[in-house]
Amino acid sequence: MKKIAVVLLLAFISCQSSKQPKLTVAVAANMQYTIEALVTEYNKTDQTKIDVVLGASGKLTQQIMHDAPFDIFVSADTKFPQTLADAHFALEPPRVYAQGVLVLWSVRPEIQPAADLGLLQDTVIKSIAIANPQTAPYGSAAQSLLKKYDLYNRVSSKLVTGESITQTSQFIATQSADIGFTAKSIVVSKEMKDKGKWVELNAGDYPPIEQAAVLLKNARGDHEAAARKFYNFLCSPTAKAIYKQSGYLVK
Repeated sequence: MKKIAVVLLLAFISCQSSKQPKLTVAVAANMQYTIEALVTEYNKTDQTKIDVVLGASGKLTQQIMHDAPFDIFVSADTKFPQTLADAHFALEPPRVYAQGVLVLWSVRPEIQPAADLGLLQDTVIKSIAIANPQTAPYGSAAQSLLKKYDLYNRVSSKLVTGESITQTSQFIATQSADIGFTAKSIVVSKEMKDKGKWVELNAGDYPPIEQAAVLLKNARGDHEAAARKFYNFLCSPTAKAIYKQSGYLVK
């Protein structure tokens, strides 16, 4: 009789596990370390499985518009989520969750990044990493900054373009580029902390990198409640504390 009870209990647990919702979240590359912390914190009280797909915000937007099965999109700007909302790929308007911070970073010991960007014209700098301005908001911000300082045309031949901020950061970290623009969230992460030298750039010199998330129409159905719960968590006080610790500005 006890054996039957155990079998039935195991069957019940298995049935319940199979009903456990699973979410797929498209996440801008600058959030690669922060999203890990967010999911870990969330799973302390909710065991929903959350699969993360990283990429440039523009590329992820294109995938969503071609019916990629993502439930939530965590972008590096507001433009791409709003584009999806306007095209009826979202269940509600986007929400800003944090503001990104742009830094100049190098791991070459002889290079000391400076906020005035003057050293970018120096002959010691032969390559400058930047994310694709068309698809990566941090790349667009870096491009705007270079143009404001009247440096873009002067250093354009040195620019090495990464598909996303992750690839751009890899160029810098591996010294494939002498120096480059990346997200503060990358350089303060435990994986990159103390690697090389970086300087935070004047936020008034480039358009605000307001980062927004949006709940996508793919979330409709039996896992919509789970998707909404995690989506709401992204703007919670707990999440905001993680953003702040990760180098973002929060309101």
